[in-house]
Amino acid sequence: MWGRLFLGMAILITTVAIGCGGGSMTNHAVAAGKLAVTPSTLDFGQVEVGMDKHQTGTLTTGDSSITVTSADWTGDGYSVSGIVFPLTLRAGQTVPFKITFAPSGVGGSAGKISFQSDAGQVPQAAFQGKGTSGHSVSLAWHPAVNSVVGYNVYRRLASSQGPYAKINTDPNPEPTFTDAGVASGKTYFYVTTAVNHNGKESTPSKPIQVTIPNS
Repeated sequence: MWGRLFLGMAILITTVAIGCGGGSMTNHAVAAGKLAVTPSTLDFGQVEVGMDKHQTGTLTTGDSSITVTSADWTGDGYSVSGIVFPLTLRAGQTVPFKITFAPSGVGGSAGKISFQSDAGQVPQAAFQGKGTSGHSVSLAWHPAVNSVVGYNVYRRLASSQGPYAKINTDPNPEPTFTDAGVASGKTYFYVTTAVNHNGKESTPSKPIQVTIPNS
């Protein structure tokens, strides 16, 4: 049988500088019959998990009318708004759109957007940003009495009931874990399990509740 796991908790608060990166919004001349997106790169800098940051891009036509049929974008935490398709731009017209970066976790995130149109080309813009957290949660528990290869840590937002999501990639060899992907003002619940050499997990520990400060 697995030994019962007991969790202890402490909240560690650190200071993280929030970046103010941004792309250039300078328009350049657009070739005849073409569609251009500016800026070509949007840098969101550092954004705290649970917050978001907006930047504006523009679509510009050359000397002829172009119909933009759709936009495709990729990248964790990015969304596009402020533009509805299909959209017909007159010759020389500029139309803005908004990109929002709301990181789901700590770490860098890259993405891009591309526009489909009847111009016979696919203009693109690239995104980059980094999710940060001004807070972290340090968890510690008594080790299992049986031989184990490590521990898994699971987290759930707002409620102790329902499915928990595992937040470590591989079994953690020590009975401690630091979660740096938490957001200000949120309440989290944690459980942990012990993992044996066959990859089997023990029953989860009793949930522990942690509320992150707003500042």
